[in-house]
This record gives sequence, C-alpha cells and structure tokens, in this order.
Amino acid sequence: MEYLYILQQAMVWIITIYWVYQLIISLCSLIKVKDKPLVEDKEHRFMMIIPAHNEEKVIGNLIESLKNLDYDKNLYDIYVIADNCTDSTAQIAKDCGALVYERFDEKNKTKGFALQWFLQQKIEEDAQYDAFCIFDADNIVDKNFLKAMNKKLNQGEDVVQGYRDIKNPSDSWVTAGYAIFYWTMNRFYHLARYNLGLSPLINGTGFMVKFDVVKPEGWQTKTLTEDIEFSLKRIIAGKKLGWATDAIVYDEQPVGFKQSWSQRSRWTVGHMQCLKEYTKPLAVAVKDNKTVMNFDGLLYMLGSIPMFVLTIVLLILNVVIYLTDGMTVAELLWNALRYVIPTFLLPIFTGIMIMIIDKKPIKPMIKGLVLYPLFLGSWLLINFKCLFKRDTSWEKIEHNVSKSIDEV
Repeated sequence: MEYLYILQQAMVWIITIYWVYQLIISLCSLIKVKDKPLVEDKEHRFMMIIPAHNEEKVIGNLIESLKNLDYDKNLYDIYVIADNCTDSTAQIAKDCGALVYERFDEKNKTKGFALQWFLQQKIEEDAQYDAFCIFDADNIVDKNFLKAMNKKLNQGEDVVQGYRDIKNPSDSWVTAGYAIFYWTMNRFYHLARYNLGLSPLINGTGFMVKFDVVKPEGWQTKTLTEDIEFSLKRIIAGKKLGWATDAIVYDEQPVGFKQSWSQRSRWTVGHMQCLKEYTKPLAVAVKDNKTVMNFDGLLYMLGSIPMFVLTIVLLILNVVIYLTDGMTVAELLWNALRYVIPTFLLPIFTGIMIMIIDKKPIKPMIKGLVLYPLFLGSWLLINFKCLFKRDTSWEKIEHNVSKSIDEV
C-alpha cells in the first residue's frame, strides 16, 4: 500500500510543478518590455502565400485585404497555391490580381506539401524576396500586418507569428470556444514567452519567415501540424521565434461541433506525430544547450498528451487506493475535484480576464464563456479517442463566412 501512496504523491508533485511553472510564465504576459532596437532600417520585399483547396467562397476577401495593406504595393506579391482545386478558386484568385500556381497531387494534398512544392520553385528561381508570409484562405488581414512584420525583420527576427484573431467568434458556442482559446494562447503563451526571451510557436496562419531560413532545405515538414513541427525544429536548433501582437490576422472557425471535432482530432494526431518525432531531439537539445528555451519547448511537447495521460493515471490510482481501503470517499472526491474544477471552471475566469485586458466585448461571448468548459471537455475526449484511434487522413473544413476586413 505504501508504494501506491509514494507513486500518487510523485504524480501529484509532477502535475503541480508543471502547472505552477505555466502560471508563472503566463503572468509575464502582463509586464511591459522595452521594444527591441532596430538592426537595420529597410522596407523588405515579401511573398504573401495562400495555400487553398476549393476556397472560392472566401479567397476573394483575403486577396482584397492583402491588396489594401498599408505597405508599398511594389514590395509584395500575392501568390495563391490552388491545391487540387475542383471549383473556381484559381480563376477568382486570378481575377482578384493574385499570381496563381495550380497543383494537382491527390496523394500529397496537405498544406505542408503545397508549401514544399511552391517554395522549392521559388528557391530554384532565386526569387528576389526577403521574406514570406503564410495565410489560410479563410483569413482576412489587418492593414498594418506587413508594417509590423517589416519592423520585426528590421529588429533582426527571422520567424515571427502574428496575432491570430477570429472573424466569427460569436456565431456559436463552438466558435466562441475557439476564440477564447486563441485569445488565451495569444497572451498567456506566446506573448508571455516572448516577453521572457523564450520562444512562442507558429500558430498555423498569419506568420512570417525570412526567405533565407528555408533556402538550404526548403519547407520540410511531414506531420499534420506543420506549424508546430516547424516551430519545434527551430527550437531544437536553438532559434527563438518572434511574436507580433500588432500583426493581426482574422480566421474563420467551424460553427458546428462535428467539423470542430474533426479539425481538433487532426490537430491532436499531429501533436502525437510531433511527440513521437521530436521529444527525443528536444531532450537532447536541453542536455546539450542547457537553455530554458529548449526546456520550455520540451515542456510544451510533454504538456499535451503525456500530462493528460498522467492525470488520468493519477485519477485511476486514487480509485485503486480507495478500493483497497486506503482512502475515504471524501478524500477520493476531493482528489478528483481538485483536478476537475480547475480544468473546467478556471478557464472561464481566465477567458473573462483576457477579454477585459485585451478589450474584447464580453456580452456577445457570455454563452460561449458558460459553455467553454464543454468545449475544453470535448477536447479531452478527442485526446482520449486519439490515444487509441488515429485518423491521419486530411479532411477539408468548409469555410463560408464571407466578410471583408471592414466588417470584422
């Protein structure tokens, strides 16, 4: 019996220390740090790259928002990778003034493969660009996006994530869940780490990469979460990623639960792929480089599925101790509730705090806040499901919210 208590207490300490660490890091998002000095003063040339598969309903608004950026129009070009399209995406993009590359490859049709295919051509052409920005076709982009990214390049940063906002946060409790989640990640994960000199992560869309970064090897990713994979490879190499709060991009999230379940399942499987592929290299980087940045990157990998599994094992262990008469009913309930309550109720107050700090309207989000525990709880179910059944096939998420930047 004694060894069960020892094991239980060890698990409790591991989980507690992990979350205390995350809390301390998150609080650093509330401090104001001095802006980095400029290492050069230049207006850089950019490629604005949009991988798109059957996005005729939304591609036009994104291109129009990019055409209206407050930046010299001679210093950036808009490229659309029409990837295995069977609709009018390519023609609409051409009509809107984008440079369109059509690609047909039924076997390899994820965004990562599309970026590999396109960027390799630009590398071989020795295209005269300083950097490129990646967007999803459902995005619309704030007019100051390129100004903000150009400033980051002038500050010496070579991979920078912009602020990912939502263009349909109040459409349903599902979109509200996404919005609260991303607003929380933007401040308490990305900004907090940037303030501390650690590394944020690339977050799927609205990010900038200096062209020289990919010239040696191209865009080499192989998991379903190419953004996280690219980030982890940079961290393993000892390279910090940047963060730009004022480079804002708005994207559309699924309104219905079924599409959301499918999308988040794919993300979870991608995280599992990254966990398998990059946990050991991250651990080696921690040992060799001895930096907090590498350690923080390792904790990110261990903080999703492994920490989830550890918590489940701990709850099961508590039941075993109870069944062997080593714990009262009250103790069993307390040991369960001290994990369940923070998991499902604390995020509501965190969401309210984020909206107050970042001046987001709370009234349209009340239903989403109340149901936010359901959104997070469904993600835990997705994680559990993916432990046993992992569908690695790509499934398109339909985008139907046709909004201009002025309507957001």
